[in-house]
Amino acid sequence: MCLLLLTALVTPAHAEPRGPLVLAASSLQEALSAAAESWAKKGHPKPVLSFAASSALARQIAAKAPADLFFSADQEWMDYLAARNLIVSATRTDLLTNRLVIVAPVKSRASLLVRPGFPLAAALGGGRLALADPDAVPAGRYAKDALTRLKVWPSVEGSLARAENVRAALALVARGAAPLGIVYATDAAAEGSVRVVGWIPANVHAPIVYPLARLTASSNPEGEAFRRFLLSAEGKGIFRRYGFGTR
Repeated sequence: MCLLLLTALVTPAHAEPRGPLVLAASSLQEALSAAAESWAKKGHPKPVLSFAASSALARQIAAKAPADLFFSADQEWMDYLAARNLIVSATRTDLLTNRLVIVAPVKSRASLLVRPGFPLAAALGGGRLALADPDAVPAGRYAKDALTRLKVWPSVEGSLARAENVRAALALVARGAAPLGIVYATDAAAEGSVRVVGWIPANVHAPIVYPLARLTASSNPEGEAFRRFLLSAEGKGIFRRYGFGTR
């Protein structure tokens, strides 16, 4: 009896499973939140989601911020972590695709046919073009790449409203602080105060791909389980409902 009591005292109680911490690109807010809800309804602890620019999140991970999964909006920031051995390379998967669009406040009458030399600067009417930081944030990088190939970047480079992430750029247009902005098609669909006034051809910028990977610092088995759910047919179906392409 005493031996049993002693064993009970020195044996740690079984730890309750905890939801994985997922660091994800800001453009994934609605879709990934819906996926987390679906996962939790299956009896799993609900994932904890933290959204920001992929650049900011990757730097946090490199600075030893604790997390289980990283969901980037481009390959470059996942490569940044891979080069530092901070992701489990076997778990890296290119999961989603997206499109770039030009948005304006919902009451705007603007309409743009996007082609080489199109009059983007004139359409701004002296205002600024809302853009995620083109020096670091994936959405901004894609946009700069596209506008450069379309030969209009020099005409708007001095008229940018630089935002810390794509959702911040979207918000500038939604509240009328910028007459035009470039965001992902999924962002435009999530914001009722803007409308799409131009589609940017996919062949004028690098492919928009969202890679997902487990972090080497993760020891939570729920992280790998949730990652596999996101890759499943059910998980991909959730993303498609929010306008993403899947691979």
